[in-house]
Amino acid sequence: MAKIGRPKSENVKKKVLSIRVEDSMYKCICDYARKHKMTVTEVVLQGLEKF
Repeated sequence: MAKIGRPKSENVKKKVLSIRVEDSMYKCICDYARKHKMTVTEVVLQGLEKF
């Protein structure tokens, strides 16, 4: 029987980060994500990769 569910990723993400941001920064991130058809998480991860 075939396995049901999501396929395993090569880069398993096990750690969770939680941050607080001001309303204005959150709005900027959401606007950027919407404009570039990305999720908020993708925007933040992209920024961290550039860091």
